Amino acid sequence: MLKKLGVIGGMGPEATSFYYARVIARTVASTDQEHIDMVILSHATMPDRTKAILTGHKQEFLAAIEKDARDLEKLGVENIAIPCNTAHYFLKDIQAVTKVPVIDMVGESVRYVKEGYPDVKKIGIMGTDGTIQAGTYSRACDKYQIAACAPREDAQRLVMSLIYDDIKSGRPGDRAKFDQAYEDLKEQGCDAVILACTEISVFKEYYPVPADCIDAMDVLVRESIIRSGAAYKE
Repeated sequence: MLKKLGVIGGMGPEATSFYYARVIARTVASTDQEHIDMVILSHATMPDRTKAILTGHKQEFLAAIEKDARDLEKLGVENIAIPCNTAHYFLKDIQAVTKVPVIDMVGESVRYVKEGYPDVKKIGIMGTDGTIQAGTYSRACDKYQIAACAPREDAQRLVMSLIYDDIKSGRPGDRAKFDQAYEDLKEQGCDAVILACTEISVFKEYYPVPADCIDAMDVLVRESIIRSGAAYKE
């Protein structure tokens, strides 16, 4: 029996579009009826998540996303996915207003890396300033005694430019920015790198990335399909 999936999207809109397309592509289905029923709220006007974290002015963002979670519950969804890494800083707040399980994209991504790389000691995190400074991935890594490593200052500026100046502005992204940030993390001794921003997941659609880059959106897609009762295909 398939379960209806709720999605709080629009952060950003293109990332949500890629998430939806990946769920369809990776669900084992030979008919329409074998796909998952989904309710997608593409809340593009959602206040900026990074700004909410860095300034501490979070009430406007929380009011918006908590309302979305409650609305999805009223529509009968049985799991909620949020294809936005930065928003997961507020996961406990969001979960507190709904009985519907919210998939922990961050925690599941770290678990996935640990299972795939049992000897991993240090994971590079390529995400927004909000995700980095909030320590969202650091806390998830702590559970496995893994060090979470951020790009150094100059490299992190390139990551933010890739996210905001390129992908969120509708461009495919500058490969040189990604490569320099990735090399910075590898120079710091990272065994693997989590692509911890859905805009970087969009970038990955245009350019190949190294095999030791684990896309958090891919992990969320996998969990979304499995928890909805469908079969996942690689």
